[in-house]
Amino acid sequence: MELTAAEDVTAACHDDTLVVWAAQGMPGGVRAWALGEAVAVASPELNRRDRLTVLGPAAQVAALVLRVLPELGPSYRLLGDRALIAELAERMPGTGPVRPFEWMDTARPSSPQETAEGTAEEIGWLGDADGEVAALLAEAAPSAWAVPGLPGIRRWAGVRSSDGTLVATAADAWSCPAVGFVAGVATAQALRGRGYGRRVCAFAFDALIAAHGRVALVVDTDNYPAIGVYERLGLNGRPVAALALPAAP
Repeated sequence: MELTAAEDVTAACHDDTLVVWAAQGMPGGVRAWALGEAVAVASPELNRRDRLTVLGPAAQVAALVLRVLPELGPSYRLLGDRALIAELAERMPGTGPVRPFEWMDTARPSSPQETAEGTAEEIGWLGDADGEVAALLAEAAPSAWAVPGLPGIRRWAGVRSSDGTLVATAADAWSCPAVGFVAGVATAQALRGRGYGRRVCAFAFDALIAAHGRVALVVDTDNYPAIGVYERLGLNGRPVAALALPAAP
């Protein structure tokens, strides 16, 4: 039942960006299983949670999850398409509430007009700026899942104003060989609506598409302004959800 190599997961789910991202290239600690058409990938500390990402028919996925539960600790959360997670909540007594959000991804670089406004001096990857990033996030996005110093965060992109102040940022975080991942997007509250967030996202998206072939992120379902920005930059949405696993039998 167990899949042990990265090529097994990508061969079974090569066109499913969420599962490919969850597999993270199958480094040590990531495990994957298949049962019929169902696939489950256990990824520790992925985007600050231990996640069991699932795909397939609900009945088969539920059977697979119940079989692997004894191998997983209580910290794991189910992640998958929202309709599937909602059905699993009904099929598996003891699960927690369904937590909806949006997965968005694209393989298409931003259009030239989206990246032409800034200059190289204003926008780029930051060096030795964790303090500035932390201060900006504390003011503009205190609930951000990506913050400096967390495992899995590789680097921060930023936009600076003419006086050198950091006004917008986004992280390259929890990326894997085939999917770049963006988190920690924030713009200074007093400067919102001027395109800084769009510009830093366009820069980060294009860089990660060039490096990985595709870029993705997650966003709250009710964060309509951010979703609008990401859609204008070419990302496509996918309703997903998380769910706490029941106690192992």
